[in-house]
Amino acid sequence: MKRHVHLLALAAAMISGFANAQVSVSDAWVRATVPQQKATGAFLKLQAAQDSKLVAATSPLTPVVEVHEMAMQDNVMKMRQVPSIALPAGKTVELKPGGYHVMLLDLKQQVQEGQTVPLTLIIEGKDGKRESVQVQAPVRPLATKAAPSGHDHKH
Repeated sequence: MKRHVHLLALAAAMISGFANAQVSVSDAWVRATVPQQKATGAFLKLQAAQDSKLVAATSPLTPVVEVHEMAMQDNVMKMRQVPSIALPAGKTVELKPGGYHVMLLDLKQQVQEGQTVPLTLIIEGKDGKRESVQVQAPVRPLATKAAPSGHDHKH
């Protein structure tokens, strides 16, 4: 009986630890590639229960995954790797094209629409403890389809 109580206490402690560092992920997706393309981006929304930061990501798709930012520098849009992305408590942080995003580099195969890319996000709390968050990101087409204009051009 003592063993069961001990296991229940351990499970409760583990659950409360996860609740303290909880990060929710929504709208995750990865941009499709063309044949021979060696890189693509992953995009998503993150919301942390407590102040924390995204410090890294991994994927079985490639050994090289980096956290990046697109920013204007000397009137030129440049992409650079960043050490982390701040996740203020209760605020949604969007990783999107033209801003923060996760880069999947050194791809060995094409990433095609309809596939799902597994990602592991490494989140670090204010206390320095790290948590892994598993994400299944669907692959979307290279370009979004244009909205219908009402014109039907047939030749």
